[in-house]
Amino acid sequence: MTMDTIEIDNLRLRCVIGFSPHERKDKQDVVIGLRIRADMRRAGQTDNPDDAFNYRTVTKMIIGHVENSSYYLVEALAAAIARICVVEHNAEWVQVRVHKPGALRFADSVGVVIERTRDDFA
Repeated sequence: MTMDTIEIDNLRLRCVIGFSPHERKDKQDVVIGLRIRADMRRAGQTDNPDDAFNYRTVTKMIIGHVENSSYYLVEALAAAIARICVVEHNAEWVQVRVHKPGALRFADSVGVVIERTRDDFA
């Protein structure tokens, strides 16, 4: 079955992220990108919001989680975001990008990209 993809780019949030003592003191910027696969055929046919994947609700839950979180690794933050999309909101598949701007000298940002399906959380 072919799945459609919702794209959310450059969601800019703040959280405690990192394992160095100076990183644990204050919230830092993170930039999140999502690719969420869901079947949007019915919504395309009916033009009814009740038939659509509610990306606003997913994004609000991600914002709430990230803004109140504390992680040592961007990998762990990305996995938590993937879980929200797949487990809490029943997405078929998600790709999550999490970047930390300014984490490396001479680089704009450093980040990870992960992909998860329902099977990853079974």
